[in-house]
Amino acid sequence: MQKLARPWTLKQVQGDAVGVKDTSQITANYIGGIASARFSVQTIPMKTLYLFRHGKSGWDSAVSRDFDRPISERGLAGAKLMGSHAASLGLDFSSVLSSPAVRCLETLDAFWEGYGRIMHPNWDRRVYLASGATLLDVINDHEDNGDNILICGHNPGLEDLVLDLVPEVRGDTLREELEEKFPTASIAELHCDVGSWAEVTHKGATLARFIRPRDLDPALGPQMDD
Repeated sequence: MQKLARPWTLKQVQGDAVGVKDTSQITANYIGGIASARFSVQTIPMKTLYLFRHGKSGWDSAVSRDFDRPISERGLAGAKLMGSHAASLGLDFSSVLSSPAVRCLETLDAFWEGYGRIMHPNWDRRVYLASGATLLDVINDHEDNGDNILICGHNPGLEDLVLDLVPEVRGDTLREELEEKFPTASIAELHCDVGSWAEVTHKGATLARFIRPRDLDPALGPQMDD
């Protein structure tokens, strides 16, 4: 079995293994042929947001309210595939927030089926058709009982939130692709170098990953993007 590469470098110093994320932090002094080392290891806090747009809606469904609109078979397939891919990447979520709309409920049910385990969301009415500004308020209000939140919601709010949190940088193809379109059942992974959710703010994040169902199965896009 192939071993996974560690995200740190192990250095053996006088018989002790020390984990250091940045080897440039090591200053070694050689005295009498014996290597001694001085380490300055800093822990950088980070919060991770996973913004998950619901699966493709069933527009031909006979419902009177937008809130009750379900997702289509293609939407279910896309959400399940995204769950399987999230599991394969080892993505973990300390909490889940979601719009209580039927299409988000069904999206998460399909996602958990692919993911391999079920997490129980906090159904927050504020997330339903929320603007980017409202979604940021929801994030800022979240308790600091975990570092990874999955939010299942709607566009254009999710896309607006990403574009607000992630500064525009020349050559950032991920952000450019997302700005062009945030398709249904897609996930944007944002890293925020903060110690609490209340500190997440405008232009304070980086877009680490943007995954669309079509990236995993060409048959699931782009006709199912909306």
